[in-house]
Order: sequence, then C-alpha cells, then structure tokens
Amino acid sequence: MNPTENPRPHNSSDAGYTQLTNRLVVRISGPGADKFVQGQFSQHVDEVTQTQSLRATACTPKGRAYCVTRMVRHGQDLLMDLDAELADDTLSHLRKYLMLFRGTSMDVLPSARILGLIGKPAAITACGDAAESLSRPGQTLATGSGILIRIEDTSDQTARYEWWQLEGDQPLPEELPELPMAHWNAASISAGVPWLTAQTREAYVPQMLNLQHLQGVHFKKGCYTGQEVIARMHFLGQLKKSLFRLRFEGSDTAPEPGTRLLSEGKNVGEVVNAELTSEQAGEMLAVIRHDAQQGTLALEGMNAVTVAVQPLPYPVPEQQPATQADT
Repeated sequence: MNPTENPRPHNSSDAGYTQLTNRLVVRISGPGADKFVQGQFSQHVDEVTQTQSLRATACTPKGRAYCVTRMVRHGQDLLMDLDAELADDTLSHLRKYLMLFRGTSMDVLPSARILGLIGKPAAITACGDAAESLSRPGQTLATGSGILIRIEDTSDQTARYEWWQLEGDQPLPEELPELPMAHWNAASISAGVPWLTAQTREAYVPQMLNLQHLQGVHFKKGCYTGQEVIARMHFLGQLKKSLFRLRFEGSDTAPEPGTRLLSEGKNVGEVVNAELTSEQAGEMLAVIRHDAQQGTLALEGMNAVTVAVQPLPYPVPEQQPATQADT
C-alpha cells in the first residue's frame, strides 16, 4: 500500500507501520546530561532507565508547555524526540540552559528515525517474539541498534508501539502494510495522546493536556523551569479544564488546532488535534472547561458540524464533578 494513496484513515486500529517523518531524535550526552534534563523537564530523570521510557514536557517559567517529548535511556546518554516543525525553536531555547553544563551536548541524530507500529502482530513481525513481553506503556526492548517502546493503546485496546531506529541503514518492515500519517494521528487521538503544534505551543500547562495521566509529569522531583505553577495547580486543585476526546460529524475537513469550541455561544475550549476517520466525520482532542462538558458543544465557524464527547481510554479524575475542586 502506498501511504499517500488514501490520506484519510478509516480505522485507527488498522495494523501496520507508519514512518513518523514529522519527528526528530535528539541525543543528550556528556557529564551534565542528567542534571540538565532534570532542571528543564517535568519528568524525574532517574526513572528513565534501560527498560523504561517516559514522557516529559519542557515549560516556560509560567508553566506553559513548549515541548512534549519522550525520554529514552541509551547507554549513559538520553534520547528525546521533537516535532520537526518546532525543533529549531525548542533546541535554541534549551541550549540557553545547556551552556551551563560544560562538556554536555545536545544534537539531532540525522540518521535516526521513528516508526509507529499499530497492533501487537505488527510489533512481533517487525521486532521478533520478544516484543510480546512489553505489556504496559513505557516498557522498552533493545532491538539491535534500535529501541522498541510500548505506548498507550487505542480506545478499542489495540496495542501501539514506537520503534526508534538509531541507524539509518535498518530496513523497513516491508512485510507489513505502510499506513499514512493520518492513520497514526487518528490512533494517537483514539488513545488520548496529544501533540503540540505551532498553534498550541505555550498554550497549556501540562495537566491541561492530561500529561500527568500519560507518564509525563513527576510531582515530587523538585525544582525545574515552570515547576512552581505546575505543582501549585496540582496540589491546590486549581485545574479547571483538561483534555477531552470528541467525535465530530458533518465535515469533510478536520478542524485546525486552536479552533474554538463554543457552548451557548461562549468560548469553552480549543481543538488541540483532529483527524478525519471517514468522509464526513472524525475525532479530535480538545482542552475544554470541566463545567462545560455536559452542555451542547459546537465548533466556531463550522455550524453544520455536530460534536459529542467520547470516553478516554484512561481515567481523568479531575473531570469528574464529584472530585473537582472548582465546582
């Protein structure tokens, strides 16, 4: 299958692989690598091990996420992935802090690539029977010059993986169908896993993106840039909006990130990510006020489109009225 033949996914759980050409792999190495990462990212670096990979965010002093990444341990070094369109700005910002750590470097690996694998059979076909040992998100498996990572399942419990290939001469799994990027994006939305874009960079505190429920925030690690705002929101129960999964119907185009969601004509949230799953419908992730989730939602400028909240495949206690501190 040529992945460009049909850019519209019809089933986010279709088995196969996607070349995640929109992402770069960065290596952080040197004597100050761990200390640098600990001071800039929301994850505790000691918990990123040879067998466990975790998400992390880098934030402004006001606690707004400008980078959502995954940390992978490779020998004594740390690897992370960056969105290709945002990478230059992200690296430029982080290098301001890296200058304090003599002998420590942070460089894009030009030969590395990431493949997204959908379905346990796809992972076994690509990486062998040992892939079956990965049973929960974050678990990793060394595969020669690569690393296989189990990530969150889709809403219908289809397994997903990322295969980080660190050498450019590794073959593609040609025995598997290659799926277009839209399939992978739809699967990520189904799994409730957001990604940042130019429109949403620096727009949200990590908890608004549910990253505390996606192995992305460590609340006991100590000081890092933005930590005061993030910790205060967590410990004082000040989170008033967070990430929801929704279905939209009645449009042959997906709403752009940043499109406003309205309830009774009032702005109650914004689209973070969206993808078509059929000719006239699709799914999206949106940050919405908790007190608006029971109302009728509409997309600004898309009056003919209907919107309905769908269940996330993981619990978000903050969204339940009985546990909201802001009600």
